[in-house]
Amino acid sequence: QVVPAHSHSLPSFGTMAVEEGAAADGQEEVKGQEGCDIFYVSRKTLESVKEKLKNSQDITKEDMEALTFPEHLADEEMMVPVDMNGVGDDYDDVEQMVSKLGPKGAAEAFVKAEEHFAKSAETMPEDERPKPLSAKEWRAILEEEDHMEGEEEELLEGEEEEDLDEEEAEEEDEGDEGGDEPATKKAKKG
Repeated sequence: QVVPAHSHSLPSFGTMAVEEGAAADGQEEVKGQEGCDIFYVSRKTLESVKEKLKNSQDITKEDMEALTFPEHLADEEMMVPVDMNGVGDDYDDVEQMVSKLGPKGAAEAFVKAEEHFAKSAETMPEDERPKPLSAKEWRAILEEEDHMEGEEEELLEGEEEEDLDEEEAEEEDEGDEGGDEPATKKAKKG
C-alpha cells in the first residue's frame, strides 16, 4: 500500500514498507524487506539524462523535474524503480538533492540509484520486487492513496483536538483544587 504526501515542491524522499507506505508529491519511496529505498522515476527521462551525462551535456532543473514528476508524463510512459540507498547521502526530497548537488550531481545520484536497484533486485523474491508502472497506473495509485491520507490527517486532527480538550480540563481541575496561584486577584484601590 502506498501513501503519498503531496506538496507543491519537488518530490520528497520518504520511507515505507512494501506493504505500508509514505510518498511525496507524486512519488513513492519504498523501504523493502531487503533494505531498499525505492523511488519511481520516468524511464524515458532517466535514459535521456544518462545520455546527456555520457556526452557531458548540461543537466537542468527541468530535466530533474521531468525525471521525478509523473503528473507531466503521457499515460503510457513508464515509471521505473530506483534504490535511493545507492545515492550514499540522505536527502529529504529532490529539491534538497538538487540544491546540494546541483542538477548534474542529482542526475548522477539517480543513475547510481538505478544501478543500486539493479543489484539489490537480484536478491529480492520476484513477487516482492518493485515493478515498472505506467504513468497512468502510478497516478491512479497516488490518487487513491492521497484520498486515504486525507482521511488519516482528519483522524489525527480530531485526536489532537481531543488531547487539547483533555489538557484544558486537567488545567481547570488543578485550578479548582487551590493550586499554588490564587484564581483571581483583587485590584488595589488607592
